[in-house]
Amino acid sequence: MKCNASSVDRMIRAVIGLGGIALGFFAEIPWGYLGIVLLGTAAMGWCPIYQVLGISTCSGKS
Repeated sequence: MKCNASSVDRMIRAVIGLGGIALGFFAEIPWGYLGIVLLGTAAMGWCPIYQVLGISTCSGKS
């Protein structure tokens, strides 16, 4: 998989993902599942939606 998410994009995804997981845990709503997906894409540096749309925020090679 080629990197298509920049480090800033990954950091934002991680913060929002952790917030979604916390919201899902404490408020008992299904937003936690979205948080897990965002954390996963942040960890991999690859977003399947970006791949489909042909978007890349990654400036360098990976």
